[in-house]
Amino acid sequence: MNELAASSAPLFNYGVLAIIIVMALIAWFFVNRASVRASEQIALLNQLLDEQKKQNTLLRKLVESQSSAQDQQSPEEKRDFIRLIPER
Repeated sequence: MNELAASSAPLFNYGVLAIIIVMALIAWFFVNRASVRASEQIALLNQLLDEQKKQNTLLRKLVESQSSAQDQQSPEEKRDFIRLIPER
């Protein structure tokens, strides 16, 4: 009887070890997956940042061109615009 108990102990240890290894692989899979998704999100955020920088540059150029166009208007045109604003 002792021989049977002694021979089943390593099988039990291997079974527990196998379960621990499977659980560790499952945990590694989910951690790795989360890491990859986070990296993809960081890459997308970097692309958005680049696009926003381009848009800001274009917006500054547009504002500068409009302000220079307003500076080139004659004083009479500027007064005509003021006359269009209704008084309350």
